[in-house]
Amino acid sequence: MPQRAHLRRLDQVWVKDPVYFLTTCTIDRKPLLTDTAPAKILFESWQAADRLHGWAIGRFVIMPDHVHFFARARHGSKSLTEFMRDWKKWTGRQICQSIAITPPLWQPEFFDHLLRSELSYAEKWAYVQANPVRAGLVDAAAAWPHAGEITPLTF
Repeated sequence: MPQRAHLRRLDQVWVKDPVYFLTTCTIDRKPLLTDTAPAKILFESWQAADRLHGWAIGRFVIMPDHVHFFARARHGSKSLTEFMRDWKKWTGRQICQSIAITPPLWQPEFFDHLLRSELSYAEKWAYVQANPVRAGLVDAAAAWPHAGEITPLTF
């Protein structure tokens, strides 16, 4: 008997070394992130995330009031909740100091989505990469200076 369509994806329910799509917003959605200093702090924090937290960061887009990025935990890393807590605490403190504002910088919560395949990664990236265009910040995604990739994340 053929397997039902909804059961065919059961092999994808458990994903070894999953990639997460993460989004977090500034408090009150204040447009603070795309100035030079905040964008540099975010980029450098993602470069150090593997060493400091055990999380490899893939592609990212920094919008004025939120960030999207993809991440994968290394073996023995902090949990996703611990990583995001520590990352937001450190970046929030650094960014607030750099632009002379009173903390907090980030909203308390964050959005996470588990990606199950290279296709879902590609689809999410296409959507996220186009954010600056949809927001009217640039005419083409490639023109947005606050996007890139730290570590290639493959399935």
